[in-house]
Amino acid sequence: MSNRSRVAAFFNSPYFIWIILALPSVGMINYALGGNDLGRMLHPTGEFAARFMIISMILSPLRLLFPKAAFIRWLMRRRRYFGVAAFGYAALHTLYYVIDLGSLSAIAADFVKLGIWTGWLAFLIFVPLTITSNDFSIRKMGPLSWKTLQRFVYVAAILTLIHWITVSHGPGGALVHFVPLALLEIYRIWHNFRNGPKSNTARARALS
Repeated sequence: MSNRSRVAAFFNSPYFIWIILALPSVGMINYALGGNDLGRMLHPTGEFAARFMIISMILSPLRLLFPKAAFIRWLMRRRRYFGVAAFGYAALHTLYYVIDLGSLSAIAADFVKLGIWTGWLAFLIFVPLTITSNDFSIRKMGPLSWKTLQRFVYVAAILTLIHWITVSHGPGGALVHFVPLALLEIYRIWHNFRNGPKSNTARARALS
């Protein structure tokens, strides 16, 4: 195998995409290990969790918009990696939150707030979605059941949006991320409605 082929194989391997997805966490973990204030890491960990979730969700409508785009197809084949990465950053976000509060009583007192319980519920939804993000689960559950379960990501997205807006100083950051997602999902729904039964085949092919 030539050097060029080896480089191409590396960029197309799971290792490359996992390195890219893990890079932001290096600074976040190092910051925590340095004994710094974990509260300062709550926003960036949560933000990257939301970003990777949004990327995993916008790929289907983007493929409808740009059916010949090779990069979109490349990302589509790796879409589940983004979903798993979203869970990883959400888990880090949750861990830092729990450590920052420091006690079960403080966590329980905080739980009743809208911006907190929506975050917890979104995280709990992420758990089964992540556990089943593999080919074995698709075969075991069947494509239709698997796809039905994975659609709960839309519920998680709404809860994440509410969580983000509520715990932030303003809605600007959340809207910058979620408005493009909402517009692309509206386009996807319109596209599938316009094409009727033909879109079912496209949706079936999108399973990955």
